[in-house]
Amino acid sequence: MIEIILTEDGSHTLFVPELSEHYHSIHGAVQESQFIFINSGLKFISLSPVRIFEAGFGTGLNAFLSAIESSSANRKIYYTSIDKYPLPAEITDRLNYSGLFPGAEAGLFGNIHSCPWNTPVEISETFTLTKVEGDLTKAPPEGRYNLIYFDAFGPDKQPEMWTGEVFEKISDITETGGIFVTYSAKGSVQRSLKNAGFEVSLLPGPPGKRQIIRAVKI
Repeated sequence: MIEIILTEDGSHTLFVPELSEHYHSIHGAVQESQFIFINSGLKFISLSPVRIFEAGFGTGLNAFLSAIESSSANRKIYYTSIDKYPLPAEITDRLNYSGLFPGAEAGLFGNIHSCPWNTPVEISETFTLTKVEGDLTKAPPEGRYNLIYFDAFGPDKQPEMWTGEVFEKISDITETGGIFVTYSAKGSVQRSLKNAGFEVSLLPGPPGKRQIIRAVKI
């Protein structure tokens, strides 16, 4: 049974007892996602429109923060996210992210979750979302992207998502000069990314995490 946990910044994460794994950092779910994916990824590139591919839709937090940024910066985003096991509404409806962003468009987080899967949906004037229910390890993603959010469960918990084969698939859909960001800085992840054609940099991480990866497709 998935449990909802309150993290140190007042935002929710989920805990999966079977994996003994959290969806987001217990030190702050919003803080972590904002630091890694928005500040170190989306705000690092200046393209508009920008095409984002996310591995691991999960709680929808990264999509929600990206949609907020697209509106505040008046920046068009086409966002594609894949997840093998979408969360049920009885869980996502209880997450408290909307209340932490009173300035966000009314109903934004709910619309991100309630919109249909496997088809593009214009969530707002600046944010178009395509949620794909599928297995990244088996089906190569479609399209070409400027920015990759890699947010699968950790390499120790979901090793099949962190293989050289998966990173080759990611490399194939990433434009030259495109950016890849993830929370894991393990040596094996760095090596696999380099072998897949990325130039890897280590950045200081958010609270509770010493380093993160930002890589550039070369």
